[in-house]
Amino acid sequence: MNDGFVFVDRLVPGIRWDAKYATWDNFTGKPVDGYLANRIVGTRALCAALERAREGAALLGLGLLLWDGYRPQRAVDCFVRWSRQPEDGRTKARHYPNIDRAQMFERGYVAARSGHSRGGTVDLTLFHLSTGELAPMGGGHDLMDARSHHGAPGITPAEAGNRRHLRSIMEACGFTPYESEWWHYTLADEPYPDTYFDFPVV
Repeated sequence: MNDGFVFVDRLVPGIRWDAKYATWDNFTGKPVDGYLANRIVGTRALCAALERAREGAALLGLGLLLWDGYRPQRAVDCFVRWSRQPEDGRTKARHYPNIDRAQMFERGYVAARSGHSRGGTVDLTLFHLSTGELAPMGGGHDLMDARSHHGAPGITPAEAGNRRHLRSIMEACGFTPYESEWWHYTLADEPYPDTYFDFPVV
């Protein structure tokens, strides 16, 4: 692993994770290039900010569950290749029901150069500390649809409230939201703003 990067769980005790791209449970339908272990990696600066976010969430009886952090460039390249393959319908209904694969890039849900590859971006959600149950958010990870936008209509007041909780927690700890994805936050003062790394998660 490159200097300055660590496994997030080593520096943020009590955080949960499910590295979606290391599993079959993602929009490509299989593990993605560069993810050889189900762990979340990030910069030390990201971890410090996440620890503050974890503490803030705990005051509300909530915890943080991470889906992705650092993303190797080879994984992004894998997304690009996948988007050019014929549609097989295996993940469309769950992840991109109203657009074609190529439109993921046009609509800004997937990028050929991702902030994740700089190590300062994280995908995450909230869970209830008392039960371990995920807080309802009105849609899951990588639902590439207007429903996933901040302020989207058609979700319940409770779901909207949970999104606001997550946003307020993350913004208070130095993160910037991405308006098209309620789960996606980037550290405003990221240490490698112009570097796209490609070491694997192992």
